[in-house]
Formats: sequence, structure tokens, C-alpha cells
Amino acid sequence: METTSRVLEITVISGEGFLEGRRRPVKKNAFVIIRTDSRNSRTTKMDTAGGSYPVWNEKLAVDMPAHAGFLTVEVQRKTQSGGRVVGGARIPVSDFAGGYFPVNYLHFLSYRLRDERGESNGIINLSVRVKVPENAINAAACGAVSCSQQP
Repeated sequence: METTSRVLEITVISGEGFLEGRRRPVKKNAFVIIRTDSRNSRTTKMDTAGGSYPVWNEKLAVDMPAHAGFLTVEVQRKTQSGGRVVGGARIPVSDFAGGYFPVNYLHFLSYRLRDERGESNGIINLSVRVKVPENAINAAACGAVSCSQQP
């Protein structure tokens, strides 16, 4: 049985050193958008008091298709005309999934963000856990021990 998607449990913890126009610190109304592809995204609430060092501590669950190679994290600041991009990062799925990581392993990650010109603009701190559906865990356990034998 091949899975077509996984669920990511992402806690957006905080940000550090966000600037507007490379000089002025972001004053308020920063929020984060997490995208796994064009159809799967989640948004945090706005941090109205944190300025250039916002704190969200918000847990988001987002579907990640099996073909996804990157997770996109984008920090924006709410303006009267909508949202203005502060910075973003593309996080390789290999940083938190696959390989030798145990099931439901919690990763604490920090990434440097880049603004629209590609210049460094702050850091985002988050945690990521790849959630495994309960039926997949039961199926894996049945593979190791014969589940068809009943007393």
C-alpha cells in the first residue's frame, strides 16, 4: 500500500531580526504562511506585539503530498493593501522526513529567511513532526508479527 500524502504537524515558534527595506525593523502584524504545494497551505495568526522578534507558538497541521520535495515558509506583514513579504525559505523534506528518523520524531529547526531580492532577512524557528496515520502503524506492526493468527 503506497501512501499519497503525509500530515505534517508544524509548530511555528518564533522569528528573529525581521527588517523592512533592509533598514527598519518590522514593527507589528507579522504572520507565517506554510505551503507544501499550491493546494496545501496554512497561516498563523498575526503577532501584533512582537515587532521584529515575533512569537507565535502556533501548531498547524498541513497535508504534504508524497511528491513534495520542499516545504515553503513565508513571513509576511499585514498592511492596509494586504500582505507584504518579509522573507521566505524553502525547506527540503529530507531535513525532517525519510532516512533513519523514528516514527513521529520531533525536529526543532531554524532557517535563515531571504527577502524578494535574495538577501538575508531574519530567522524562523519551528518544529516539524511527520504524523503517521494510526492504521499505518498497525499495518507495520502486523508485518512484523502475524496478525492473522487469533487464539
